[in-house]
Amino acid sequence: MLNIVLFEPEIPQNTGNIARTCAVTGTRLHLIKPLGFDISDKAVKRAGLDYWHLVDVRVYENLDDFFQKTGAEDIWLATTKAPRSYTEAVFRDECYLVFGKETAGLPEAFRRAHADRCIRIPIRAEARCLNLSNAAAILTYEALRQLDFPGLTGEGAMKGEAL
Repeated sequence: MLNIVLFEPEIPQNTGNIARTCAVTGTRLHLIKPLGFDISDKAVKRAGLDYWHLVDVRVYENLDDFFQKTGAEDIWLATTKAPRSYTEAVFRDECYLVFGKETAGLPEAFRRAHADRCIRIPIRAEARCLNLSNAAAILTYEALRQLDFPGLTGEGAMKGEAL
């Protein structure tokens, strides 16, 4: 199982979209506080997130709490400041894909401490960054592709029909 980690996410729609990606892929979602929104059952129902029950969501007080409780070692940090493309990463089962908050990304000290694990999605030089939920989907599906899409179906209802 893959793991998506959101460090201090601020925009509920991004987290909702990422949660849907987690729901359809069986990926675990880790949220590191503070959160810019409410994820109580009442708030989730009000937002119409009918897939939330399919998501394994875990919440942590801070980065130290996250590492203490998960023991995560195989981490990949998604950052526009990374020196290499995500296509150079070798993703393994149970790895953690870590994303920073929308307005500031990941803390510099954290990035520097894990510089060899920083990857980026190539974008135009004059563009600031890609939307967080899009970036999470790209990296999640690349990791799943490398793992041969474990537990996911690659066939749709049209299988077997003459095309």
